[in-house]
Amino acid sequence: MNTVDVKVMRFDPEKNEQPRYDTFQIEAKKNMTVLDSLFLIVEDQDQTLSFRCACRLGMCGSCGMVINGRGRLACRTKIEHLGDSILVQPMRNLEIIKDLSVDMEKFFRSWEKVKPYFVPKEDTDEFSIIPPSSGRRELIDENQDCITCGLCFQSCETVSFRGDEFIGPAALNRAYNLIADERDGARAERLDMVTESKGAFGCRSFGACVEVCPKGIKPMVTIQKIKTKKLQKAIGLKW
Repeated sequence: MNTVDVKVMRFDPEKNEQPRYDTFQIEAKKNMTVLDSLFLIVEDQDQTLSFRCACRLGMCGSCGMVINGRGRLACRTKIEHLGDSILVQPMRNLEIIKDLSVDMEKFFRSWEKVKPYFVPKEDTDEFSIIPPSSGRRELIDENQDCITCGLCFQSCETVSFRGDEFIGPAALNRAYNLIADERDGARAERLDMVTESKGAFGCRSFGACVEVCPKGIKPMVTIQKIKTKKLQKAIGLKW
């Protein structure tokens, strides 16, 4: 075991005008995660520390935060990979509820804007089958593991610059999955919806969304594919 300093940003908007930073020393064990360290702090040093978590397996996306300057899931970030000094802050681009807990409403408002649900082309009880050998699923399979953690949203500089004027990478990635699905009945409507100024063409390709995604999704790539489909549609090509 070795001693690690965990410096945590503290802020309660109902009580504080400015954030402060508290440093806690913990005895780090092998394979201990940042989330483990936060639980130790609450149990042994400060019961008032606020943060969000659920599954602790990297599947729910609840424990997204900024760790040593980068957006990460606390439950999948091992202390042994960070050194003896760790800085933990809440996600950016979202309002702070308290300490490391943020309000995800802004993120999910942008998610709702793209109609993130499948719309059948016709009213039927029959399954629409895509043969495994057709290659059509390969267009979207690699992009559908999004856990809506918001890390790409909080890392996006365009969201920082434009606020609610930009839909954000997670929502655009979800939109592409549906636009690329030939079974969806709202493809054309959705494509037009996400290629307005607040959508795909608002992306400035900074690439932070690709760097932080815990599931390896590349929203910047799918945003470029949305732009391509819009241009193909505009000049009359199959999209």
